[in-house]
Amino acid sequence: MKLREWNAHLHGLVIFRALLDDPVVAKLVDLTDRMEAGSRSMGPVCDAVASFEAALFEHTTNFGEYLSAAVLEAETVCVRQAAAGTLSPVLQSALDGELHFLQELCSLTLDELFQTAYSEQSQRPELAFLPRWETSQIDLPAAYAQRMSEVGRKGYGMFAKHHVFTVENGQLVPVKYPDPQRLSELPGYEKEREKVLANTRALLAGMPANNVLLYGDAGTGKSSTVKAIANEFASEGLRLVEVKKNQLYQIPDLMDQLAANPLKFILFIDDLSFSSNDDNFAALKAILEGSVGGRARNIAVYATSNRRHLIKETLSDRSGDDIHEADTRQELMSLSARFGLTVTFQRPEKARFEAILTELAKQHHIEMPLDQLMVKAEAFAIRAGGRSPRVAKQFIEQCEGGVQK
Repeated sequence: MKLREWNAHLHGLVIFRALLDDPVVAKLVDLTDRMEAGSRSMGPVCDAVASFEAALFEHTTNFGEYLSAAVLEAETVCVRQAAAGTLSPVLQSALDGELHFLQELCSLTLDELFQTAYSEQSQRPELAFLPRWETSQIDLPAAYAQRMSEVGRKGYGMFAKHHVFTVENGQLVPVKYPDPQRLSELPGYEKEREKVLANTRALLAGMPANNVLLYGDAGTGKSSTVKAIANEFASEGLRLVEVKKNQLYQIPDLMDQLAANPLKFILFIDDLSFSSNDDNFAALKAILEGSVGGRARNIAVYATSNRRHLIKETLSDRSGDDIHEADTRQELMSLSARFGLTVTFQRPEKARFEAILTELAKQHHIEMPLDQLMVKAEAFAIRAGGRSPRVAKQFIEQCEGGVQK
């Protein structure tokens, strides 16, 4: 392939148009543009080569590996249509052609690129100092076909690179360094946690899954359970989207965005509670069950709260002048009822607290006589306001750090 063809094919990408916004690919396009311009001076070309390689070497020295990974993770109209079960012949033809070109591009070397531009200069001494990036021979069409068949587990675009997201200005933003919490690090509450796990497995299997309310005392592992489940099932196609209470009005738009995605999503609302006149109260009621739009089968809402009915009530609320007091009370309690599954995490009794401590001590390799460990932990819990898994973890971490001896 001649330089003009390399340059034209790069500029003419349609299915993989988004690759042109990739910082490394953009530098390659700039390099072929400068070479195509045919400047007699080698300065601009050397500058473009150096810029391209500097961008590439931030990630890897192998351009074939970098480009193939970018292609496999790209969000394209073809992968979206294939996920929905349909791909038009026109798009299939365009996809095949671009994959063939990109496969050739994966094996393109700097010397070959120079050879296509000015064959008599490909061995000139002033070009010898430039580094040579590595390349790979990759069957890109086969790899892409395999990736499309796994799109329900691996996703595409940013969903292929990340599994935890937040919401900013109505848009999903990846969390680069999510909490690495694992289920194996959460001793105690196995019975409660298994209910949430079973519901999550149903969601992943495409079966009817409930919205879940994890209710209970502070520090009992409600939020940690949701985060650990997201980490545990990320490889099976589960993604977590954390939504703050003041962003609840944005959830319908998020659901519309995610409904056609082949992955499964948990919309996670942490530490949820409302005042009786809170506008977000009605918004969440509609999201859970009360709107005219049906709920997508690939999305479930998981919320945690220290309040069983989610509403902050005062004695004056009970002694007000409402004529239909029972109706008002029923409306206030109706929100928690819209969660199909409610799991209670109660403050641990002494036996459970000691079992949690024992397991955490093993995980952190704490070498202290068990009876001494329990006595110190009980004293620590009293000062911390009572027993909880969070208190147990804080105590063990202090033991590991040498604060507790």
